[in-house]
Amino acid sequence: MSTTVATQTTTDFTAARRAMIDSQLRTSGVNEPWVLARMAAVPREDFVPEAARAVAYIDRAVPLEGGAMLAAPLVHARMLAEARPTPADRVLVVDGGSGYLPALLDGVAGSVVAVSAAEATGSGESGEDFTLLLIDGAVEHVPDGLAARLVDDARVVTGLVKAGVTRLAIGRKAAGGIALLPLAEIGMPRLAAFDKPKGWSF
Repeated sequence: MSTTVATQTTTDFTAARRAMIDSQLRTSGVNEPWVLARMAAVPREDFVPEAARAVAYIDRAVPLEGGAMLAAPLVHARMLAEARPTPADRVLVVDGGSGYLPALLDGVAGSVVAVSAAEATGSGESGEDFTLLLIDGAVEHVPDGLAARLVDDARVVTGLVKAGVTRLAIGRKAAGGIALLPLAEIGMPRLAAFDKPKGWSF
């Protein structure tokens, strides 16, 4: 009996991943073979609480423990497509709390280091040599300490919050800072740790 149940569960998740690719990703313009292969290979259900496994493949964010969120599948697929990691890349991932995005990059990039939002917004260490930064969530800005961990001309893919609207954004490090170009509007979990300091207003 237990073997039958386990087999059925595995089959259901396999079908859910296939449906995610066909009805969420392909229909939204994500057709890069390697992106679809990674989304098909990494089981989202392993990155959510047990009670949420049945909804791991819905087209919206899934709540995690501690107030974190797993972004919708389309968000991660679009991030991968824009990032275009290579075996030569040294990737820094600001994890949104699930560990899913670093797992998608495993075996695609040369190396992957994941840090929490709290670690990413700390003082940072200059002299590090990451060539690609992915932030798994929408931010108001990228702190200087985080930018210091990237080489010049490093690529950046993140969510960007402006006037309450979240968009996917890409950018490059230049002259010690990061300039971001907002792309399409897309619903992304917001990382409050990256909010700009609020100044006094009169």
